[in-house]
Amino acid sequence: MKSKVSRLDRFISQNSTFSISDVRLLIAQQRIVLDGCAARSIQQKVTQFTRVVLDGCFLQNNQPAYLMLHKPQGVVSATQDAKHKTLLDLIHHPQKHELHIVGRLDFNTTGVVLLTNDGAWSRKISLPETKLSKTYEVTLAQPLNDKYIAAFKDGIYFNYEKITTQPASLEILSEYTARLSLTEGKYHQVKRMFGFFQNEVLALHRTSVGNLALGDLKPGGSRVLTEKELDELWA
Repeated sequence: MKSKVSRLDRFISQNSTFSISDVRLLIAQQRIVLDGCAARSIQQKVTQFTRVVLDGCFLQNNQPAYLMLHKPQGVVSATQDAKHKTLLDLIHHPQKHELHIVGRLDFNTTGVVLLTNDGAWSRKISLPETKLSKTYEVTLAQPLNDKYIAAFKDGIYFNYEKITTQPASLEILSEYTARLSLTEGKYHQVKRMFGFFQNEVLALHRTSVGNLALGDLKPGGSRVLTEKELDELWA
């Protein structure tokens, strides 16, 4: 989702009865307040979360929202769907219809999904150069061995895109289960990486994104992320 950023003079003209040419005088008279401070220039940037007050009245007072949801199996990673229950159907939050999904999960994949109304935040999480780790628990159809660990560390070649995946950490938990941590999110990446060994993924569960872990959040449950979690995400 694209973040909305505009110049102060354009924002005022679009959200009040004043014209662009009026804004200089409004600033000089200290009638415009941005985030608690008197506006200084017509060129100041107004984002979707800038608090804008004109003559004591709010023109904009949007609040950012950051949520974690424990996606259950059989729910669509979408905000609306004609046939299936969606993630938004599970959420009870006053700003739920402003939210978009950060890092979708397949229909039968479970675990951590993040939602927000902050486009800049979601883009940062999704950028490959951010290298934010996503951790999964995987159940396979065939037994695992140490060859998987080495191959995942070196990277798996995807012929369709002509690329090699970034190094990933694989920990074998049992003969048929493993914990996988990677920093990418390519199309069906986990299933395709194990598909390199002709090993079918029977179950896939995302336990964390960066420092954001499910903890005791039950399937279908959601909660607002804390300020501490948001700060530590980029630490």
